Amino acid sequence: LHSAVHHSIKGKENFEPFMKAIGVPDEIIQQIKDIMSFTEIVQNGNDFKITTTTGPKVTVNQFTIGKETEMDAISGEKIKKTVFRLEDNKLKVSLKNIESVTELVDPNTLVAVMTLGDIVYKSTSKRV
Repeated sequence: LHSAVHHSIKGKENFEPFMKAIGVPDEIIQQIKDIMSFTEIVQNGNDFKITTTTGPKVTVNQFTIGKETEMDAISGEKIKKTVFRLEDNKLKVSLKNIESVTELVDPNTLVAVMTLGDIVYKSTSKRV
């Protein structure tokens, strides 16, 4: 992963089923499903800062690989005792019953995959 990479989501697979499964209310899903989302990832060694902007909502998560942190989840709740791992250039984390893997597949493309049971939500972002 690179320092200060700005990405805009270009594709969302299984967005609505995934959001429903994690408890996001239908009215919120409808409000955000077509809104452009931007993610900025800043890496300094093992320290990361990820800022996600979806419409007027901005979520900032900061963490160090291998150390416990508190995380703001997509559903809006705070998840404590979260530990991020960096394996084969993939940023991995378990959030309750969700497995998340984020990978810079090429210099311009970021793919995030979140799995909850048999629902797989995949978003593909392009550098802006």
